[in-house]
Amino acid sequence: MSKATRTTPQSPVRHAADSHDLIRVHGARENNLKDVSIEIPKRRLTVFTGVSGSGKSSLVFDTIAAESQRMINETYSAFLQGFMPTLARPEVDVLDGLTTAISVDQQRMGGDLRSTVGTATDANAMLRILFSRLGKPHIGPPSAYSFNTATVRASGAITVERGARTKAEKATFTRTGGMCTHCEGRGKVSDIDLTQLYDDTKSISEGAFTIPGWKSDNVWTVGIYAESGFLDPHKPIRRFTKKEMHDFLYHEPTKVKVNGVNLTYEGLIPKIQKSFLSKDKESMQPHIRAFVERAVTFTTCPDCDGTRLSEGARSSKIGRISIADACAMEIRDLAEWVRKLDEPSVTPLLTALQGTLDSFTEIGLGYLSLDRPAGTLSGGEAQRVKMIRHLGSSLTDVTYVFDEPTIGLHPHDIRRMNDLLLRLRDKGNTVLVVEHKPEAIAIADHVVDLGPGAGTEGGTVCFEGTVEGLRASGTVTGRHLDDRATLKDSVRTPTGALQIRGATANNLQGVDVDVPLGVLCVVTGVAGSGKSSLVHGALPRQAGAEGVVSVDQSAIRGSRRSNPATYTGLLEPIRKAFAKANGVKPALFSANSEGACPTCNGAGVIYTDLAMMAGVATTCEDCEGKRFQPSVLEYHLGGRDISEVLAMSVTEAEEFFGAGEARTPAAHRILERLADVGLGYLSLGQPLTTLSGGERQRLKLAVHMAEKGGVYVLDEPTTGLHLADVEHLLGLLDRLVESGKSVIVIEHHQAVMAHADWIIDLGPGAGHDGGRVVFEGTPADLVAERSTLTGEHLAQYVGA
Repeated sequence: MSKATRTTPQSPVRHAADSHDLIRVHGARENNLKDVSIEIPKRRLTVFTGVSGSGKSSLVFDTIAAESQRMINETYSAFLQGFMPTLARPEVDVLDGLTTAISVDQQRMGGDLRSTVGTATDANAMLRILFSRLGKPHIGPPSAYSFNTATVRASGAITVERGARTKAEKATFTRTGGMCTHCEGRGKVSDIDLTQLYDDTKSISEGAFTIPGWKSDNVWTVGIYAESGFLDPHKPIRRFTKKEMHDFLYHEPTKVKVNGVNLTYEGLIPKIQKSFLSKDKESMQPHIRAFVERAVTFTTCPDCDGTRLSEGARSSKIGRISIADACAMEIRDLAEWVRKLDEPSVTPLLTALQGTLDSFTEIGLGYLSLDRPAGTLSGGEAQRVKMIRHLGSSLTDVTYVFDEPTIGLHPHDIRRMNDLLLRLRDKGNTVLVVEHKPEAIAIADHVVDLGPGAGTEGGTVCFEGTVEGLRASGTVTGRHLDDRATLKDSVRTPTGALQIRGATANNLQGVDVDVPLGVLCVVTGVAGSGKSSLVHGALPRQAGAEGVVSVDQSAIRGSRRSNPATYTGLLEPIRKAFAKANGVKPALFSANSEGACPTCNGAGVIYTDLAMMAGVATTCEDCEGKRFQPSVLEYHLGGRDISEVLAMSVTEAEEFFGAGEARTPAAHRILERLADVGLGYLSLGQPLTTLSGGERQRLKLAVHMAEKGGVYVLDEPTTGLHLADVEHLLGLLDRLVESGKSVIVIEHHQAVMAHADWIIDLGPGAGHDGGRVVFEGTPADLVAERSTLTGEHLAQYVGA
């Protein structure tokens, strides 16, 4: 009988598959990155920080996440790729060790009027199934409870072919939908003020229309009414007959020929509804949005009472709760209601729905309701809603990429967000976070600090290592990481007050508060406590004649042809100055007009579409990327041509247009405002699509600073700002107050709270637990009392 031989234990040999524990980036040159090379540990939490515009998003989103997504898309068939967005390979030499990347960014959720929190997640779909199974009376399948599905009925003859036989049969089709027929699932109906559309004392030929963009030489708008044959263009509108007025306002779409062109004529009311009311108001240009707000009033639909649902969908109930009632509940209350349902036949559905609703509460969004329009969510709320589907995911070894997930969060809530990020990491995922908040940086396993400056002064790795190493590194972030603002020795005295009485918008519970004028007033409180409802809802009505300039969180819109010069209106005085100096038309100095290079149409590059593959962009050989015709570049102002001026930084241009031959006061004033908000390094012609979130926020602030108003309302102006940039912002706010303005800021950043003259703290909680003023007074009093969550955190921040 043989004996087993005993072997000497040897040290285990590491498997080759276990050696791929780094994401390697070499030679990244996307946007302002300057040959960046780094190694990021997998299955760890890595935070990318640096001043606004230093290249964080370019590295994380535009390089790492973009290449991962591009490579995944290439695994699909050419047919499927034809339906996907085409992604170009990032400007990088080597990208190694990538895993599937899931990006959770700050992009606001779709502003479609029918998009809600429930439809943007899986919660509404599961609720509809639940009511179609348990609702009494039973009214139909899940579509019968959907406000996006209309009821359809049809009947007619169909031909059925079976082998050599052909048989005609009669068929009917019915689909039961839950859409309210009056408001078509929008919950609101519109009423148009005709006096804002036209001046009825004038005829169409005299320019009666007062709609933005409706000019007399536009055949698609004014021209079709003047030449359609239905109306007398020379008769004042108030003298139209009853038939003419009906044709003018309500005529059904009809084909007509105008100046030899076939066009569709329809009444003014349906034309306005299609042109303006079918679009998200937040996505409109400011002057168009102002027109819509003047001309159109939205009221709650009287048929469905704003629920969007048909009478049948509202009549079907589980217990005493209809699907409309369920969607109107705060999500944490809805979760409790679902938890109490006991029906074995739908147990898997209840479990899944319960998990989704609990995730909302866990992530700090329990105060929302499923019927909340998605377009009304803040950037931070939208990002956290997108996180819902990933929290319970069974996927591991995934790269999650977050863009400032603490935006819109009170210091009390940041701890909860940190726990969620760590949970994702501990499941075996790689978590990459772009972040500025010290509390979020502190939990990182690995830190990458980019800089040292912004724009052309950034794009390099200043530090890579641990949080403790960052503190000792001497970089801008390292120096400011432990900065703590101090309370003011003295505060300004208000010059007056705006009295708000009985405010009840959204969750406000009859709030009475005096908002001081002539000082820096900060409105704070946990997310969902009612800050925006108070400031954006009640304040403008009370301010009245004071004139309110509101800078909200809505994204600025712009294509790759848009740049700081076009967005701020700076290009207009520059074009006029060039035209005056050279005795030619201003239109020559616009790359979107007569002066554009005919080869690239003023884009500076030639785009070649390669169908399902990424398009190729090459610099235009005729204009060498300058965007203008050679003849235009022969005209100079102060020794520079227009392309050289657009290549200047704001700081250079401020000096150029401030004195000498090129002195242009109108341009200089705009450049001063851009410098005031800390954008001196931006070039005038840099495409808006390449700007970071913080840069866009400050660009919008610079535009609004030109508006005349006594009260400035800013909604989280520190969004996207580095710790060092916050000091610059505080200086700007001080200058606004010292110039006689009243500044009201919705903010969570403790440095801004400490710098305030007056604080209004709402709470104590979110949703129906909030909506009350829990403190009003100076920051010093708030710290001394410590009676609220904000007071506790501010006291810790200032070291009191």
